[in-house]
Amino acid sequence: MTDSTPSLHVQPGPPDETSIEQRETVGLSQGQIVRKRFFHHKGAVVSIFVLAFVIVLAFSSVGLHVWGLNTAGWWPWHWNATPPLVNRGFPTLNLIPGPGFGIGPHPFGQDEIGKDIFALVMRGTQQSIMIMVLVGLVGTGMGVLIGSLAGFYRGIGDALLMRFTDVIITIPFIVVGAVIGRSVGAAGLGAAILGLALGLFAWTGLARLVRGEFLSLREREFIDAARVSGASDARIIFKHILPNAVGVIIVSATLLMAGAILAETALSFLGYGVRNPDTSLGLIVAQNVAAFATRPWLFWWPGVFIIVIALTVNFIGDGLRDAFDPRQKKMPSAKALLKADARRARAARASSTV
Repeated sequence: MTDSTPSLHVQPGPPDETSIEQRETVGLSQGQIVRKRFFHHKGAVVSIFVLAFVIVLAFSSVGLHVWGLNTAGWWPWHWNATPPLVNRGFPTLNLIPGPGFGIGPHPFGQDEIGKDIFALVMRGTQQSIMIMVLVGLVGTGMGVLIGSLAGFYRGIGDALLMRFTDVIITIPFIVVGAVIGRSVGAAGLGAAILGLALGLFAWTGLARLVRGEFLSLREREFIDAARVSGASDARIIFKHILPNAVGVIIVSATLLMAGAILAETALSFLGYGVRNPDTSLGLIVAQNVAAFATRPWLFWWPGVFIIVIALTVNFIGDGLRDAFDPRQKKMPSAKALLKADARRARAARASSTV
């Protein structure tokens, strides 16, 4: 006897993209989800390794010279040394495989008086990275402090802090850097002082963003529950609101650091940033602007390092934004969609045979 009940043929519908996304993060903590999302951003992961390589190369090659600390590097030339011209100052680097491959004594070439461009670029990269880090730390610290206090307490405190922020915004950022750089640019601590000074005026945009996040988060139900349970203001800020605003803070900090690199380069190019006897990437370009037609490699190498540092920091910030923003939804790949479609088809066939 055969079963006359017609079998059910269920056509697999479109895959449930939400279930695919949730299935990838089930059982993971918030920190694990953030790391998983970040490492899925190939540009950010590659940028971390590239930026780390640039930092290690810069600080190991010519040594560290700051705040009275002087360490020797593995590169034989100092950035202020003037060895004899080799190969008429042309770069000795040759990346062609075979007999022509070689680095030579001056792979990036020499300027008109014989200074090694590789040593100059490495020292300039050190200065740019130092300024970038200082601006990031100082600007982020002040922006988070002022923005969080204004957004959490509101009232007269919010009004005063925001009016103070408006006053700082009216002060031209480039003028502040020019005045400070003109005063301390030639000193041994010129880059450090310039970085601190720029950081003291670079926090305004971050403060506004943090204030907006705090104004939104302080009205959420979990904050009301924390207040009812007797949590202090400090605990609410540091344990409940700040962790939820860390995505905006980190992304804004990376953008601030990338902007600091370009600001330092512009100031040094104009002669108001780091100055002789020290050097920076912008100063290298400014000093050799007259040789653009005859010795273009004097611009290639500092320009490449400026672009690489700024791009890697921006890519890292983009990856952190995708990782921390809970509204970011990764579209399933074609392979994941096919797997989901196959699972739905198998489930439909299994239900039809019951």
